[in-house]
Amino acid sequence: MNFHLKVWRQNGTSGTGKLVDYEARNIPSEASFLEMLDIVNEDLVSKGEEPIAFDHDCREGICGMCSLTINGVPHGKDRGVGTTCQLYMRKFKDGETITIEPFRAGAFPLQKDLAVNRGALDRIIQAGGFISERSGSAPDANALPIPKPIADTAMDAAACIGCGACVAACPNSSAMLFVSAKAAHLNLLPQGKPEKDRRVLGMVRQMDAEGFGNCSNYYECEAVCPAHIPASFIAMLNRDYTAASIRETTSATA
Repeated sequence: MNFHLKVWRQNGTSGTGKLVDYEARNIPSEASFLEMLDIVNEDLVSKGEEPIAFDHDCREGICGMCSLTINGVPHGKDRGVGTTCQLYMRKFKDGETITIEPFRAGAFPLQKDLAVNRGALDRIIQAGGFISERSGSAPDANALPIPKPIADTAMDAAACIGCGACVAACPNSSAMLFVSAKAAHLNLLPQGKPEKDRRVLGMVRQMDAEGFGNCSNYYECEAVCPAHIPASFIAMLNRDYTAASIRETTSATA
């Protein structure tokens, strides 16, 4: 298969970027999108040109590193495919023009070409996305009975891989779907309830400090999420945050 690529090239955070045309030729239909970029890069290197920089790691749809916007949609337009590394070139037409850009969000500063810094998501996790339990002393999980509907909902939230597609798709660059999923999968379980208020307040305030926008119910986040996390978790986060804020204010004035 042959493709015409329009790839965003930018040398560092302060440089001026632009779309550059490349030809991807003799690409196997079974190649993944990242493997296609590997082939293009090998050709560029053989010509003595600078290869295209992009993020990748496991290439199994687990790590969330492959943050590419393909034809205007994070991870590509095919729903149910997963992440960019799980998108195969047979999904495109032979000879098609493909535009490839990095995730666009103020909180994701561009590093080079298609690679962005998503450290803001890590800092949100550090603000509360954990439980405080001494290593090696946690009780056996089976000793805490959990209703199946609660366990299933917590598992749905825990499916978030932190890829940032929800942020890139949102017109406000909101991280609410990510934060709500990371908070919910702990808040719903007995192990996470003791720190629920502190967790929600800390993560939401860190999200605001990082410069992410607020949710305006566009539902673009839900549409592009490779883990199919529903936007209903955002409503849960809003309720938890309101309740935690009231309790914090009441405690401070008591």
